[in-house]
Amino acid sequence: MTPAEIVLAGPVTRDGVTGLCDDVRALLEATGAPVVVCDVGGLGPPGLATVDLLARLALTAKRAGRAIRLRDPDPALHALLDLVGLRFEVEGQPEQREPALGVEEAVEPGDPAV
Repeated sequence: MTPAEIVLAGPVTRDGVTGLCDDVRALLEATGAPVVVCDVGGLGPPGLATVDLLARLALTAKRAGRAIRLRDPDPALHALLDLVGLRFEVEGQPEQREPALGVEEAVEPGDPAV
């Protein structure tokens, strides 16, 4: 199924957060899409208001049983989200995978057995 899309433009204000959450909720209900792709390229320099917005949008989507995916995040936004502990799937970024079979990690002598 095709994901729903929303374009977020900056600057982000506290007053605009509620309206954007309502927009995402309505978009999810109208499309039934499993994922909302948020184009964050136009948000401008990231700050705590942006982090708050994305956290609330993710919570809105999660309450509906859906997810948020970011498109075109600024590297500074990506770093800020990592700093505060928020993880988002980013469009065009490879998924994290398990290490290849047959790859073993080095073990130091004296390490307890797992």
